[in-house]
Amino acid sequence: MCLILFAYNVHPSYQLVLAANRDEFFERPSASADFWGDHRQVIAGLDLTGGGTWIGVNKKGRFAAITNYRDPVSWKNNAPSRGGLVSAYLCGNQSTDEYLDKISRQAQLYNGYNLILGDRCEIFAYSNRGEKQKLNSGIYGLSNHLLNTPWPKVSRGKKLLKAALDKKGAELEEALFALLADRKIPADNKLPKTGVGLEWERVLSAIFIASPDYGTRSSTILLIGKNGRVKFVEKVYDGKPQEWVTSSFSFIMDKEN
Repeated sequence: MCLILFAYNVHPSYQLVLAANRDEFFERPSASADFWGDHRQVIAGLDLTGGGTWIGVNKKGRFAAITNYRDPVSWKNNAPSRGGLVSAYLCGNQSTDEYLDKISRQAQLYNGYNLILGDRCEIFAYSNRGEKQKLNSGIYGLSNHLLNTPWPKVSRGKKLLKAALDKKGAELEEALFALLADRKIPADNKLPKTGVGLEWERVLSAIFIASPDYGTRSSTILLIGKNGRVKFVEKVYDGKPQEWVTSSFSFIMDKEN
């Protein structure tokens, strides 16, 4: 993921309203969201190169999503895949606190990342370039720096998300996917300087990224209702002119043991 926007305990009907875009090279193979073979309680896409995922949810209501922290100077060629951090949480049984304590002890092994993860009771943000935060109710945005860093796409995305929160059901879903399709590119003087050069800063600055070899590969919305119903919808785009491939899942989360 390269952009995660979410509202936690803000909407009257939903505990969580989350909208996210995954940006990746089109040549990197991946599978669309589905139930995982050996872990049928998990719904997520699959990175066929690294073996992990970028966003997912399970039948207990645990969810996780990840973005890369953009810092080309510190890049490690042989670091483990960051998507495994998402899949390990979704497939595991540790509490969120225990899981974060575990991965924080391995933080130096990975290239930079940001995680959003939680369950029906709480949500945390964690970055191996920052710290662990237990989140209060509010509207949040995360791109390729720390949580709520006011990059133009984050600030614009949070504003658009706030405007969408007066809707629910199909109207809310439509508004969230419209938000994720926004291609506005800010002025050069508003762009961050992350070490990739001005041309790439421009390409990467939009909510929906479009370029010949790299761009937004999928858009995902996750709605967790206060009644326990979960809705997970993914739209996949491979850079070609065909229509989007949509996968949609809806379920009532399992009761706690």
